[in-house]
Amino acid sequence: GTGHQFSRLRYIERRMELVRVVSHNTHKRMVSCLQGHIGAEAEKRHKKLPLTALSQAMVESGSQLGEDSLIGKMMEVCGDAENRLASELMHHELQLEKDVLDPLSQLAEVDIPNILKQRKQLAKLVLDYDSARTRWLQATKSIISGTNTQALTAKADLLKEELDEAMNKVELCKDQLAADMYSFSSKEGDYAQYFVTLLEDQADYHRKSLTVLETVLPTIKAQQDSWTEKPAFGTGLDEHLKRSGREIALPMEACVMMLLETGMKEEGLFRIAAGASKLKKLKAALDCSTSQLEEFYSDPHAVAGALKSYLRELPEPLMTYQLYDEWIQASSVTDPDKRLQALWVVCDQLPKNNKANLRYLVKFLAKLAQDSEANKMTPSNIAIVLGPNLLTLAEMAAATSVHVVAIVEPIIQHADWFFPEDIEFNVSGMFAMPTPPANHNNHLDYDSGTFERKRPGSMVGPENEAPRPALLTVPLLLVCPAHSSSSTLSAMAPLFLCSLQITDNISKFTALSRDALWTLGPLM
Repeated sequence: GTGHQFSRLRYIERRMELVRVVSHNTHKRMVSCLQGHIGAEAEKRHKKLPLTALSQAMVESGSQLGEDSLIGKMMEVCGDAENRLASELMHHELQLEKDVLDPLSQLAEVDIPNILKQRKQLAKLVLDYDSARTRWLQATKSIISGTNTQALTAKADLLKEELDEAMNKVELCKDQLAADMYSFSSKEGDYAQYFVTLLEDQADYHRKSLTVLETVLPTIKAQQDSWTEKPAFGTGLDEHLKRSGREIALPMEACVMMLLETGMKEEGLFRIAAGASKLKKLKAALDCSTSQLEEFYSDPHAVAGALKSYLRELPEPLMTYQLYDEWIQASSVTDPDKRLQALWVVCDQLPKNNKANLRYLVKFLAKLAQDSEANKMTPSNIAIVLGPNLLTLAEMAAATSVHVVAIVEPIIQHADWFFPEDIEFNVSGMFAMPTPPANHNNHLDYDSGTFERKRPGSMVGPENEAPRPALLTVPLLLVCPAHSSSSTLSAMAPLFLCSLQITDNISKFTALSRDALWTLGPLM
């Protein structure tokens, strides 16, 4: 009935007022999220965006740094990307304004207030009706008690017409108000669609922004990857060699060349710790590929510490995680000859770059061990201090470092058997070496070298060389027995290169295994 209809309209009225308030507050918060100025034209809006200012600053900064700077290149690419993101944001905010903000504002500030105004108008019309009714009732009472009945009756009839007109206005307003309220109630689903549209517009904006980023990321990553000046310490060996176009890692070659000149007689090399500040400075200098290394020649322990640190900081140790179990298994072979052969088999499985750099390092360490009387660094001592940096596992216990020493020591001790080829320590040609005497092996006589240029004291001539005992070398060809336990061995296993050293009074024959002697080559 009428009472139920009135209750329903009162409910809709309260709901409308609540919707008006929340729509107003939501619109206000959404406007505060905009980065552009609401209502402004597209171009003006784009210029005022913070992203646009960031883009301009990046492009200008990149131009100042120039093409020679990686940061400069990156900033130019980023600046262009930020400008495109600003454009996407500008279009998104314009679309949001059209699809959501304007309709919400219309609902909260125009449509609902207009309906609520009708409610106030109805209240006024009801008051007018009550006033007209009161006047009409007074006029009818006057007819009964009055003397001029005809005049009073005419007045009452006129007031009755006013009352009827007021009643019609009330009914018309009530009907219009009810219609508008019911219409609002039926359109709540349409109003709710604004918030679906909000998320759809945001999703579209983020998709377009993501497309911008995914387009530019390959370009900027390619520039980053093509930049050769990247720290060597802590970088994977393969990545460093590929980036720098080198065969031997720069820190390794630089440190070896410096030690060859000034550090080979230094007692406790690799064992005595260097000064922390000097070591840090040398590592930083090597990381930026500087040629200004002269000051470090006087501190061999810092140079050795840098080499040791480089090996330790490799993401994967030089002798690899993958072959760790094989190395340990090979070192556990009881027979000395078979143990060496097993170690060689594992060594031969190393990746190309790892094997080349291990060969380079081992050849140097073997040369260092030749001066063990002066530097106290025997193959065993070298293996103890460097072994854990060459072969380890993240979860390796300290006790297992004994196994590592048992692997590294024989490799250093028999470096020329594991790696029979001569070694050129100045492999990159970046170091100026003194000319070695013509009748000696290059890799045995490179006692000095400098980075980029010769040091005045590095020139060694025959006149200042110490007298050397006469040396004759007799190559010995040794092979492992055919019944070796390793199925990977071929009939012709690697050679044991031994030497017959003939001094003034002593002839001494040395071999790794007398039992495995196969043939004695001619004297050379």
